[in-house]
Amino acid sequence: MLAFSRKQVLALQTLNLNTVIAGVERMLHRVIGEDIELVIHTSAELSHVKADPGQIEQVVLNLAVNARDAMPSGGKLIIATSNVELDDNFVRLHRGALPGSYVMLAVTDTGVGMDEATQARVFEPFFTTKEKGKGTGLGLATVYGIVKQSNGYISVESSPGQGTCFRIYLPRVEAPEEAGSESAAAPGAQRGKETVLVVEDQDDVRDIALEFLRAQGYAVLQASNGAEALELAGRHPGRIDLLMTDVIMPGMSGRELAQRLTALRPDTRVLYVSGYTEEAIGQHGVLEEGTEFLAKPFSRDALSRKLREILDAGSPAGTRR
Repeated sequence: MLAFSRKQVLALQTLNLNTVIAGVERMLHRVIGEDIELVIHTSAELSHVKADPGQIEQVVLNLAVNARDAMPSGGKLIIATSNVELDDNFVRLHRGALPGSYVMLAVTDTGVGMDEATQARVFEPFFTTKEKGKGTGLGLATVYGIVKQSNGYISVESSPGQGTCFRIYLPRVEAPEEAGSESAAAPGAQRGKETVLVVEDQDDVRDIALEFLRAQGYAVLQASNGAEALELAGRHPGRIDLLMTDVIMPGMSGRELAQRLTALRPDTRVLYVSGYTEEAIGQHGVLEEGTEFLAKPFSRDALSRKLREILDAGSPAGTRR
């Protein structure tokens, strides 16, 4: 909701969108699955834009998830970048656009497509065509808010059975890319050395988290369920500084795991993650005030910031002081 209302605090940097896409390419493959082909076409002469790299990562991931859901039987996801000029004719046909020089990011899928009525509401918060419990309707609203807060414009082109193309236009800037602005390097100042226990029942999601955390300097323990996590924690001789756990898992919920683990290790902080809707996870008690929560899919920058926020605060059990 903060993103949609354009009230998020952005860490603006001069960057190249090709760098952002390269930084999340491996994650994209895991997000969309093996039955969807990922094709990337980036312009070698791409200009720079002024944006928050973590938020742009979130835009790309949200659009990829939306595309994946539109291709249940597989297909192709195409991501492309280019420099474009928006003239008066374009502006007349696209309300809200302004003429000028832009960098375009296009995300196209070969999925089920949308009719005109759906397209007219696609960026509305909480609007979704998915079944109850399958989506919040906030993914595209978040994308819309981030683009608008970055002084950009977004359009959608689609028809039933013909796939969908989202085009994002961000104003070009002439300044060179700032040192450290690359998406992959953005969390570099947020490196850690603590021990993190990752509990996630989906192997691909767990692998992504492990890969990133280890690259950032954290010592990582892993488990696929609550029982395995408790057994591992019982054997581990050193500190476990933070438990990063999925909320809804077979056998034992993340909330129950956190309560049992912190009873044994009171100094362990807790970060809950979930891709379920708030309605689904609310009954698990992880949306209470003071609880640390990160919604899937999340960018590496968002995870890095959240980890440092919790660990640097020094408050146990995932609560803020």
